[in-house]
Amino acid sequence: MSAEVAVRAALIAALRGDQMLMDQMNGLYDGEPARAAAPYGMVGECLGADWGGKDVEGREVRLTIGLVVADETPARLAGMIGRIDPAFGAAGVQDGWRIVSARLLRSRVARSGAQGWRAVVDYRVRAVREG
Repeated sequence: MSAEVAVRAALIAALRGDQMLMDQMNGLYDGEPARAAAPYGMVGECLGADWGGKDVEGREVRLTIGLVVADETPARLAGMIGRIDPAFGAAGVQDGWRIVSARLLRSRVARSGAQGWRAVVDYRVRAVREG
């Protein structure tokens, strides 16, 4: 399995395993859902590149995580965004790939029309092949 798909699957499993986060959402989706009722989260765009060394097969994966709430203010998003970092630490090994680092690149919070507020959080994740 590609590192991009494995890292994505590991993160989705870790986020779904975070009961405090899931208690704040109706669902967490792999990609933009066709129909979903806010609040919800999704793992969006994923971009991979070679990363590693002489003796290590590695990939750098850039992931976008989106969060949507139907609130008058974006306050609830802060707590939800705060649950993402710990999820990377809980991700473990997925299909032979282990996450070794995850760094927040940027985040943005914006009004989402009549739907409330949307947060988009971009991460750089580095993973190595195990075994």
